Amino acid sequence: MRRISCFLPLLLFTASLALASSPAAAKAEPAVKVSKAAMDKALAKMVTDGRVVGASALVWQNGRQVYFGATGFADREKAKPLTRDAILQIFSMTKPVTGVALMQLWEKGLFGLDDPLDRYFPEFAQMQVYAGKDASGAPRYVPASRKITIRDIMRHTAGFAYGGGDTPAHDAFVKADPLNWNNSLAEAARKIASVPLLFDPGIEWSYSAGVDVQAALVEKLSGRPFADYVTQHIFDPLGMKETGWRVPDSKSDRFAASYERKGDKLVRVDDVQNRSNNFLPHRLTPGGHGLASTIDDYMRFARMLLNRGELDGVRILKRGTVRLMSTNQLDDRVTKTAWLTSKGSVRFGLDFAVRTKQPQTPEEPRGAVGEYFWDGAETTQFFIDPANDLAAVLFVQVRPFDVSLQPRLRAAIYGKDYLGPKGD
Repeated sequence: MRRISCFLPLLLFTASLALASSPAAAKAEPAVKVSKAAMDKALAKMVTDGRVVGASALVWQNGRQVYFGATGFADREKAKPLTRDAILQIFSMTKPVTGVALMQLWEKGLFGLDDPLDRYFPEFAQMQVYAGKDASGAPRYVPASRKITIRDIMRHTAGFAYGGGDTPAHDAFVKADPLNWNNSLAEAARKIASVPLLFDPGIEWSYSAGVDVQAALVEKLSGRPFADYVTQHIFDPLGMKETGWRVPDSKSDRFAASYERKGDKLVRVDDVQNRSNNFLPHRLTPGGHGLASTIDDYMRFARMLLNRGELDGVRILKRGTVRLMSTNQLDDRVTKTAWLTSKGSVRFGLDFAVRTKQPQTPEEPRGAVGEYFWDGAETTQFFIDPANDLAAVLFVQVRPFDVSLQPRLRAAIYGKDYLGPKGD
C-alpha cells in the first residue's frame, strides 16, 4: 500500500497531462460560427430586395473580428459605395450611450436608482396623469399614484409621452415641444415635466423622452455639458474618434444619405433636412438621439459592453453595473409593453432590451437568452450576446424602421433554427 501511495501523485499528474492534451479538454468551439457566405448573402439580399440602398455589418466574437461586409451605396444618387468609414446617423442607439454615462455617476454614489426624480428636478414633484374623458368629453387628470424614480426614466416606465398620439397628453407633449433643438437640456426637462403622464409611474412600459431627462441629469450631477461629459468619459477613453452629435464639416463627404420608404420605392431624404441634426449648431444635445458614428466606432462601444465594462485596459463601467443594466428591470405585473414584444421574447433593463426567453416562433429574431440590444429609427441595430461572446452592429439608413431586417441579420448570424441556451 505504501508503494502505491507514493506513486499516486505521479499517476494523477500523468492523467492530468493526458486530459489537457485531449480534444475534449481543448477550448470549446463556439456554439455559433458566423458564416461569411451567409452574411454576405443576407446583406446583398437587403439591397437587391429594395429594403435598403446600402448595408454594412460587423461581428466580433471571442476577442476578434469574425465578419465585416458592406454592399450598396452610402449615396445612391452620387454612386458612392457604402464604405467602412462612412458616417451614419444612429438615432436611438444614442440611448445606451446616455445610460452608460448616467450609470458612471451612479457608481460614484451621486444618486440612487430608486431616488425620486423630483429630488434633482423639483418640477417633477406634482405630476398629473391623464385619466380619460368625463361625460362632457373633457379630459380628466388625477395626481400620480407615486413619484417617478430614476429607475423609471431608465426603463421607460415613467409615463412620459414621446411625440404625438391619441390622447390629450400626447397633444400636450407636441405643444410643449421639449425636444426642439433650440432648448437646452434643462429646458427640455422642464417642458417634459409640464406634460401630463400617460399612466401612473411603474405600471406600463412605453418608449419615451425619459432618456433625454437622463441626459439632463448627467449634466446636473456632473456639472458639465452633457456632450462634453460623454466625450471625456466614454468616447475619448474608448478611442471613438468619429462619434458625436456634431459632425465636423471636414467629414461631410463621408456622411451617408438617408432614404425613406414610399410604397415600393426608397426616396432620398432632402439633404438639408438629413444633415440638419449633425451639421448645425444646436442648444439641445439629446440623450435619446442625435449621435452619428462609424460602424467601427460603435463596435468599440459594443465591445466594451461585451467585455463587461472594459476595453483595451480602459474600464468604463464596473462588471456588476453592466450586469445590472442588462438584467430585466420590469416587474411581472408590467404587462402592457406597447410594441416591445415585436422585438422578440424580451423585457427591458436599463436602456437596453433584454432577451429573457428563447425564440418562441420561427418568425421571431434568433438570439440567446441574456442578450441585450437596441436599435435606431433608420433601422441601425446592435446587440451583445454574452452566451456566445458575440457583438454585432448593422448599419443601414432607411426610415421608417424596417422590422424585416433584424430577423434577416439574426438568421445569417445564428441560422434560422437557432434557439440557444434556455438560461436560468
